[in-house]
Amino acid sequence: MRHINIPIFIPHLGCPNQCIFCNQKHISGTVSFDEAEVEKIIIESLSTVTENDECEIAFFGGSFTGIDRNLMIRLLDIAQKYVDIGKVCGIRMSTRPDYINREIISILKSYTITYVELGIQSMNNDVLKHLKRGHTTIDSEKAMLLLQENNIKYVGQMMIGLPFATAEDEVNCAKAICEFGASAARIYPTLVFCNTELENMTSNGLYTPLTVSEAVERSAEVLTVFEENSVECIRIGLCESENLHSEASFVAGPNHPSIGEMVKSAFYRNKISNRLENMGLVKSVNIYCSKGKTSQIIGNKKENILFLKNKFGIEDIKVIEDLDLQSYDIKIEEMES
Repeated sequence: MRHINIPIFIPHLGCPNQCIFCNQKHISGTVSFDEAEVEKIIIESLSTVTENDECEIAFFGGSFTGIDRNLMIRLLDIAQKYVDIGKVCGIRMSTRPDYINREIISILKSYTITYVELGIQSMNNDVLKHLKRGHTTIDSEKAMLLLQENNIKYVGQMMIGLPFATAEDEVNCAKAICEFGASAARIYPTLVFCNTELENMTSNGLYTPLTVSEAVERSAEVLTVFEENSVECIRIGLCESENLHSEASFVAGPNHPSIGEMVKSAFYRNKISNRLENMGLVKSVNIYCSKGKTSQIIGNKKENILFLKNKFGIEDIKVIEDLDLQSYDIKIEEMES
């Protein structure tokens, strides 16, 4: 079964701030919003799906719960109509922590909300201030608690390599997302887009974006936190459709089409290394993993296998898929050489 989001982009609608990294018009490719087009988009998207597909209507781009209340309710009514007739399974939306309150919760509970995508980005108040986010970590905590208390699932979105943020800040943010009950998470390495304050900071030498390898290593540390707390990471990096190859929009930063796979490969390298360190000297091992994870464990051009052999003096490593293992689970057995 495929999972499909039917995206309705509402760039900057309801968003009171211009964060230094943000230019939603370039990221989404949408420069305006026409309410009359919403149902047309839904109908056209549904014409391309099959009965076996699971679909959500997703309001992305701006801060959905911060837009004009009447408009928000009209849009929710349109989306709910397709839930009620069985065409989609629910409604997803992105918003800011300071636009989640009891009034908003009472409205959302009248609809079939599958997930609220909550743009937390950082749990360091100094970082948030430099970003001009317009909210604090207290706002994020309150929003996460309200969603959790009202049984509304949410996705904690966070960023890697933000100005003035450290790797420790990022790990702490991931831990907070887990602690406050997120059902899933997204990891976004910071990219520099044109016509943003971050572009000016980069040009003036006030901000240096992470390299791809730096972003991979720091994202892998964060992924470890989510994996250890059973919080699914549903996305690493922006989608390829988000104008990442346009010179008119993307400026700098760790932009790579396979960054998600690279992060997962680094995550496995770290996890396997930790296990092997506790096993003592071994010459031959079988590494068992869940279905479809072999390439991530082996790494690009077998880089993980070569790394593990060199670090631990292992002569032979075999990777075997085990249908009894799930997600990122692994099992390592020493074999007779």
